Amino acid sequence: MKANSLFSRVLLVILVLFLQGWIFGQTANERLQSITSALRSRDFQQALESLHSALQESPNNPQLWMLQGLAYSGAGDSKSALAAYEHALRISPDYLPALEGAAQLQYETGSADAIPLLEHVLKLRPDDSTSHAMLAVLAAKNGDCATAVQHFSVIENMLDSQPDALQGYGICLLKLEQTEKAIQVFEQLMKTEPNEPRYRQGLAAVQLAAGKPQEALATVGPLLDASPEVSTMRLAAAIYEANKDTPSAVKILRDAIVKDPLQTALYVDFAQIAMDHQSFQTGVEMINAGLKLQPAAAQLYLARGVLYVQLADYEKAQADFDKAEQLDPKQGMSGAAQGMLAEEQNQNDPDRALATVRAKLAKQPDDAFLRYLQAAIISQKSPEPGSPEFEQGLDSAKRAVTLQPSLTAAHNVLAKYYLDSGQNALAAKECRLVLQQDQSDQGALYHLVIALRKMGTTAEIPDLLKRLAKARQDATKVEGERNRYKLIVAPAGSSN
Repeated sequence: MKANSLFSRVLLVILVLFLQGWIFGQTANERLQSITSALRSRDFQQALESLHSALQESPNNPQLWMLQGLAYSGAGDSKSALAAYEHALRISPDYLPALEGAAQLQYETGSADAIPLLEHVLKLRPDDSTSHAMLAVLAAKNGDCATAVQHFSVIENMLDSQPDALQGYGICLLKLEQTEKAIQVFEQLMKTEPNEPRYRQGLAAVQLAAGKPQEALATVGPLLDASPEVSTMRLAAAIYEANKDTPSAVKILRDAIVKDPLQTALYVDFAQIAMDHQSFQTGVEMINAGLKLQPAAAQLYLARGVLYVQLADYEKAQADFDKAEQLDPKQGMSGAAQGMLAEEQNQNDPDRALATVRAKLAKQPDDAFLRYLQAAIISQKSPEPGSPEFEQGLDSAKRAVTLQPSLTAAHNVLAKYYLDSGQNALAAKECRLVLQQDQSDQGALYHLVIALRKMGTTAEIPDLLKRLAKARQDATKVEGERNRYKLIVAPAGSSN
């Protein structure tokens, strides 16, 4: 997976070609010797000058274009190198050195364009370990763990020298619920890097996910002997709780909060333990402490709202849910919709995101998801009801649900538009359509509560708030699992 290894492999091909006289024929070996000598000594400028002359005489020689790509790559000009490799492949699509060179450059930038190139290499050379490794890493990065595991398994015996790849293999196995194999991989990783704390953390997290909390406690124990990081303490709290040692879980969470009082997740974890043990008021008090330090933390209001529901204090619960929605409107969306919207909102630049979506809509005006995205991005900008921008968002949401009635995210954003414009009955109708498909959709439950309250129909609200609290609690547990994956890949020293 290293550029130097690829350079060495291609250079070996060059020498073989030289010995066999494949590039110029026996009469021009002197020029070839000059090119290969320059490349071997890493005099890339000299190699490029020689190649320029050679290509003028033989412009359709793929090997020459490949050598030019190698020279440009060595000189640090990746753009020109890729162009040269691609030129070679247009002449000879199955030319392996050019395929490998182009794939390496695309891989180094994380581009998905590397994938078809690497797959082409494997068609020609099925046992190529480097291509399997690159495809595995790219698939894992893209969340395609099934494909990643398929490629990792081919090169498993080579991963000891690639701890990051080995870690990616283990995480994907865990996500695919192949927990026993995941444990083996993380045990192997610990043997490879015995002094790396994050690999020990990773193994403990995998053991916990596999339902082996006692083994997880033994694994994480050495990290708790000295002054543990907050991330380790948070993991240990989950392990203690899984071992039914709630006092230890509570103590280490309190210690972690003292150590890092601004980390919101610690208060949420504490609230979850309080919820599980019906210590609702204790949980409220801890959240209150967090809110004194972070009064704009939407997650804390959500957690406290759930606790208030359990205390049957529905007025306070609804106030907290309202505050969370005000602070972070994305909290009301489904997880999938949040992720897709975040991808479009180029680094919190809604105007740029909106321009991107509109450009796509110009080509695909009947794409329901693009219509939804336009409506959602406009809604995030909080336009005034009745303004041209608001009306465009409303029309886009209506169009989205017409094009694809099963798109619950579009119904949710349409409900929000109706609420903002005072059309509460229509908002309630949209929410109920969503809940027919997903009874635990947080956005639909919350917006239905708001609509019913504005309509003066309150009898249903306590039950809806209970359902919303349950949905939020379930989502918090799922988020906890995701955080364990993040813990495994977090750099050493991170406390997030």
